[in-house]
Formats: sequence, structure tokens, C-alpha cells
Amino acid sequence: MQDARVRSVAAVSVWAVVLTVLLPGLILQSHGLHVSAALALQGVVVAHTGGALARVLSATTVRFVAFGFWVFAYIWLGLAPLTMLATDTYPWPYRTTEVTTFGAVAVVELGLVAYSAGAALAGRRGRTSKTPTAPGLMERLLARRLAPWRLLALCGLALVLAVLLISGQPGRLGAYFTSRQAIIKVGAADNAEDAFLQVLLSWSLSVPAFWALLGLLRVPRLPGGDRWLRGVRWLLLPVLLALNIVVNNPISKPRFWVGTILLTLLFTMPRLCRPRVFRVAAAGLIAALLLVFPYSDYFRYSDREDVTVVSLADQFTDNGDYDAFQQVQTGLDYAREYGYSPQDALGPPLFMVPRSMWPEKPDDTGITLAEYAGYEFLNLSAPLWIESYLWAGPWAVGVVFCLFGAAGRRMDDVHHRLRDRPGTLAALLVPAFAFYQMVFLRGSLLGIAGPLTLLVTIPLLISTPTGRASRFPSSAVPTGPIRHASISGTGGHP
Repeated sequence: MQDARVRSVAAVSVWAVVLTVLLPGLILQSHGLHVSAALALQGVVVAHTGGALARVLSATTVRFVAFGFWVFAYIWLGLAPLTMLATDTYPWPYRTTEVTTFGAVAVVELGLVAYSAGAALAGRRGRTSKTPTAPGLMERLLARRLAPWRLLALCGLALVLAVLLISGQPGRLGAYFTSRQAIIKVGAADNAEDAFLQVLLSWSLSVPAFWALLGLLRVPRLPGGDRWLRGVRWLLLPVLLALNIVVNNPISKPRFWVGTILLTLLFTMPRLCRPRVFRVAAAGLIAALLLVFPYSDYFRYSDREDVTVVSLADQFTDNGDYDAFQQVQTGLDYAREYGYSPQDALGPPLFMVPRSMWPEKPDDTGITLAEYAGYEFLNLSAPLWIESYLWAGPWAVGVVFCLFGAAGRRMDDVHHRLRDRPGTLAALLVPAFAFYQMVFLRGSLLGIAGPLTLLVTIPLLISTPTGRASRFPSSAVPTGPIRHASISGTGGHP
């Protein structure tokens, strides 16, 4: 494979040393070590995640999905648990036995191994294919192109929803510039059962507004000219930008979602899809996640405290944002007491079914584990590792992550093959999913099922199928770059 032949061994080695030795050493340098078997196994997890991330950062192709997965695994399930185990300090009061702690690290590593195996199998299948084959389902979906008229219809829908939902929101426009806490309280003040509907309506405005703006910026122009469409989009672009500032700002929306929007807008720029530029931007993103993310929830609560800068080690052990590993520990104790629940796997795909029609509908896993641990604060995460474990144990973890790894590798490969064809879903949906993937991995699945469904479904509705985007030079499909309009957000469907 060409990518493997030209990969720089020196670059891999430098990144691996930085991620697996220097950074963990800097975090732990001022703390004494609480030596245990779990800590030793966690060292393997850090080496695995850091090494995999080093390969992504030194690759000769841009692999958005792999980058998103390994960044989350490295920080939330690599560095953070390493610090917790080394200092025997955790964000939440619940404590487990040494056996459970070791088991939690083993479950995390099992998922990582399964993901790596799935990605390797999918990559090997693509390399060993000698003859042209019919495109698979994922390639056909990601080769779809944005349709200008459908995109304009989405813009109109987003504006109509904005008028209806913002005017019906208590506090109206000002509510989006208070805090997430205030909006949640107002939405659930009259009837707690309406809280879910309130959240769903909020996302039904935020996600279309995002895709409308992204589509306006990235649809290629028609070779024959599309002056009328360009004029309409000139008018819509500032309106959609203002709408996104209102409904997708960091004050009223979760940090992960705002980050997904900003990073998708950034990394769908053709220049940042070049490997060298991507490496620099990706390194900056990792630094931002380590240094800025812990303080980015300043607007979450109405009563805002002064920002106090503390060390990374203190952030990992005191900040509930890094509770993923501790939730895995809690989940193992929960499963030991109550057993597995395969039927809970139906909850996320059937999230729209009301509890009045499905009384046995599974509860949010993060809330379930928080209640089991005896916490008053219930808005905790439930990473995919413990979600799948609670379905059917280690076997479920292995199968889920193997399939997830294979799907992620296929998405990255299709994105690479279609890299010179702007306006395809590969150029837009792959980066969007790659960054929102961090929310998917952190969980709970039931809580993010609605936004994720909208994130994936809307681009399918505003796009149309195209001929096969062949990976072979003999294909009749042109492989050269298609020009964008001379100004951002102008142009039409080629």
C-alpha cells in the first residue's frame, strides 16, 4: 500500500513519544503513584491510544473518523483514568473494588482492540481488492451530492422553524443568551414530561440551521452559471449565519455540539483536508481539548463563578466532565448486581416512541448509573463501552466496537477517494460525524439519539444520488477538482 510505504517512521516515533511518554509524565510528575495492577494495565491503554493517535497524525491521508475516535479514547479513557488510578482520586464519590477497577480497564482495552481489529480488517479488504467492484452502501450514500433546490428548501424550513420556535420559547430571543441551565428549567417548569419535547424541538431547529449554513458555504457552482441561485444565496447567507449565532451559540448549547459546528465548518475547507495542514490543525485541536475544554462550560449555569486555572491532573480527577472511566466502573458493579439487559439496545433507535406507548422503554443509562451510585446530580455520561457491556457483556463490547471500527475506516477511505469532489456528503458528513462522534462515544446513547439522527438524516434529504464515484482512473467520472464559486456560499449543483 502506498500510504504505508511513504509514512515517516520518524514522525510516528516522535508523536508516539510525545503522546505516550512525555505528556503522561508531565501530568503525573507532581503526584505520587498509587501502584496497582489496574494502573499497569492502564499504561497499556495509554500506549494503545497514544500509538494509534500518533499513526493518525502521521498518516499520508486525512482520517477524520479515526482522529475523532482516538482523540476521545486517548484523553477521556487514557490520560484521565491514568491520573485517577495513579492518585486514587476520582471526580465522583462512588468507589469500587480493585477487582472492578481492573475489570473496567480491561473492558476499555477490549473495546480498543476490537475497534483496531475492525478498522484493520476493513482497510485490508480495500487494499487487497484487485478488480473494480460495485460500490457498497456507504460509498453510494457518501457519494451523494448536495442539491441546490433542496438546500434552499431546507433554508426556508429553518427560517420558518426559527420564527415559530423562538417566538414560542419563554423569554424568546433573550433565552438563547442566558444559560443552558435557565433554558432547561424554563422548558420543564410546567410539566416535567414536556422536557423531552422541549429538547427535541430545540434540536429540530439547531441541526437544520447548521446544515443550511454549511450547505450554502460548500455547494459547488454550476458550470453553465447559476446567477439567480447565487443571488438568493447571497441574501440567505447572512440570515443563516445570524440564526446559527442565536440557536447554536456556546451559551445555550452544549460545548460538544458547538465544537462540532465550528470544527466541521473549519475542516470542510479544502486546504485543511491536505495531510500536512491537517496535522498542524489536529495538533492544535488536541492542545485546545486539553487546555481550553475544561473551562469552556463557563456559560452552562446562571450563577457563574470565577475561572480558576488548575493543573491537568486536578482537572482529570476533580472535573465531572471526565467521568467516563468512573462510569464504566460503576456500570460493572451495576451489571454484577442486576445482570445484562439486551432489550436496552432498542432504546436509542426507538427514542421517538413515547413512554405512554412503551412503559418498559429503557431509561437513560447515565441517569441509571448515577441513581445506582446514589448521586443527586444525574446528568452523567455513559460511554459506549459500558452501554454495550450492559447489553450482553464483553461479547457485546467486542462486536459493537469491531463493527464501529470497520464502519469508521470505510468512511475515511471513501472520504479520501472522493476528496477532489466537493459537494459530496463525503466532504461534509464525514467531518461532521467524526467530531460529533465524541458525543456518541461519551454517551448516553438515549440522550444523543435525537441530535445524531437529525445530523445524519438531514444531509441525505438535501442531496441526490450520483453516478459511481469510482476509485479507478479508467472511470468515466471526472476526478479533477470542481471549482467553488468565487465567493463563499455561492454557486450551484454541477
